[in-house]
Amino acid sequence: MPANNPNLNKLSDTQHKAVHHKDGPLLIAAGAGSGKTKTLTSRVLYLLEKGVDPKSIIAITFTNKAAKEMKSRIMNNELWNKKFQEPGIPDSGSMIPFIGTFHSLGVRILKEESALAGRTSFFTIFDDEDSSSLIKNIMKEMNLSGDRFSPYAVIAEISRIKNNLLDLDEYMESGRYEQIIGSVFQKYETALLKSNAFDFDDLLEKTVRIFRDNPEVLEKYRKRWNYILVDEFQDVNTNQYLFVKLLAMHHKNLFVIGDDAQSIYAFRGSDFRNFLNFEKDWPDATVITLDENYRSTKNIIKAASELIKKNKFQKQKNLWTGNPEGELIRISAFQNADQEAYSVAEKISAALSAGEPLKEIAVLYRTNAQSRALEQALIRARITYEIFGGLKFYARKEIKDIVAALRYAYNPKDAAGSGRITKTFNKAPRAILLENLPRLAGELTIVELINYFLEQTNYTEYLAAHFKNPEERIENIKELLHFAASFNNPHDFLDQVTLLSSLDGRPKLQENAVKLMTIHLAKGLEFDRIFIVGANEGLLPHGRSLAKSDDLEEERRLMYVAMTRARKNLNISFYDLPSRFLGELPPELIEFTKVSSYGEENRDWDDESIYLE
Repeated sequence: MPANNPNLNKLSDTQHKAVHHKDGPLLIAAGAGSGKTKTLTSRVLYLLEKGVDPKSIIAITFTNKAAKEMKSRIMNNELWNKKFQEPGIPDSGSMIPFIGTFHSLGVRILKEESALAGRTSFFTIFDDEDSSSLIKNIMKEMNLSGDRFSPYAVIAEISRIKNNLLDLDEYMESGRYEQIIGSVFQKYETALLKSNAFDFDDLLEKTVRIFRDNPEVLEKYRKRWNYILVDEFQDVNTNQYLFVKLLAMHHKNLFVIGDDAQSIYAFRGSDFRNFLNFEKDWPDATVITLDENYRSTKNIIKAASELIKKNKFQKQKNLWTGNPEGELIRISAFQNADQEAYSVAEKISAALSAGEPLKEIAVLYRTNAQSRALEQALIRARITYEIFGGLKFYARKEIKDIVAALRYAYNPKDAAGSGRITKTFNKAPRAILLENLPRLAGELTIVELINYFLEQTNYTEYLAAHFKNPEERIENIKELLHFAASFNNPHDFLDQVTLLSSLDGRPKLQENAVKLMTIHLAKGLEFDRIFIVGANEGLLPHGRSLAKSDDLEEERRLMYVAMTRARKNLNISFYDLPSRFLGELPPELIEFTKVSSYGEENRDWDDESIYLE
């Protein structure tokens, strides 16, 4: 019998099957652009239409943004308006099912069960800065220092212990390093308890432990929530999966949806094997594959599908689309990153002249450091751009520190430059820099002077001690060094940096701007025209991934995610050594351009250099 809700009648056959699934566990393997959010929200609406109590439904997402979108889709639906916003219903908002993140659900539970974790219901939640400060103080008391015991290495390890629910006694028996980390962990947990506080990881870890240690409490929540839906299931970690498994084990009404081909967050603890092993844990599970892509052209889908087939560990899908064939995928080879960036800027200018809105164009890259050349090219081309989810290159702290030191070196009267040195560094390195930088400015090249700054400040160790992402920041520094090496005159370099920073600082029309972002941040987004830059061996796949097959497969998934962001037009470019992934794309779907020198093009796709042996 067809649903009364018109939105439910607009589903494809497979979406309809998923939405109208009867009780019991359901795994939906949903390909890129196949309507995951639509399917999940339609399932919630279908349950409501059946008369299921809204308060017995929970839908779990990974971001507040996704939760907000899901709520909006439900509350703006005709069924919702008819059922819950008629006269006589005082507060329809209170009738909406719980839709939120894992951690927001954890907070809700801990508010009720805080006593079981030794806290009151008025507990504080420590943010990253609070946790970091506390751990640094503990380490200082314990006289811990060095690369192995940098604050953020210790923080990361404590987070791993919590997210994987490791037994601390067993962990500490593994070795001397683990003993020391375990001691920090114990002191940290004691301090949190005394502060009547939880950290971010606790919101799930403590909840899961309460469930495991208190069956009567677990049973209470099992009875409260009869239907559990989880979005982006490929991204759950051990703790998150155990959380939903414990809650759903009784009624088994667990609805999970995701795409293992888009699992790209292993560095955050995500384990896509939870997705692949779902049927082992739930042998009576129904599995439905959503394999129709509504986003991209046939050529893009064919190429991306052929790429991801190379991965050994995956749930096979035959992604297809009813959309037109579309344009061939354009792959371009350049001599360096700057040439690549200027070509991207030219192509964007041409697209803009043809009437394409800037907001429908995005440039994707593997590492944040790659934005430098792109920003420079776009600024010079007077193209409005926005760094999505991050800082622009010359606004990043490590870049500002180095530039300030250089400004002082070549102009000792620069109070802002000397002031930043004084503010940033301790007495010993500060004194060395203030005394020696002006003297050495006339003796060393600009690259040598930057390296002197890095050595005297032990800047690598400084980054490791103060920031979560020291490797990423070091890559930014390497990019700055590369750029500086192209200047013979240091004053020209500083003038260029100042000019770019100044132009970069002008107000931007963010609603109509080219988006620059890492591929990780692009997941869940889509644009008419996509540029994937730096498709080099060592960048994509990243050099750190080449030693392990699991890491290499994740890099291939990353490339797949990047490609499937494009609706109509996909451009991929490289310089130096081409990525092995380019050789995995079907040649018949490719238009290849090799730029030997700026403005000289060779369109011979048969050039063997594109493929790696």
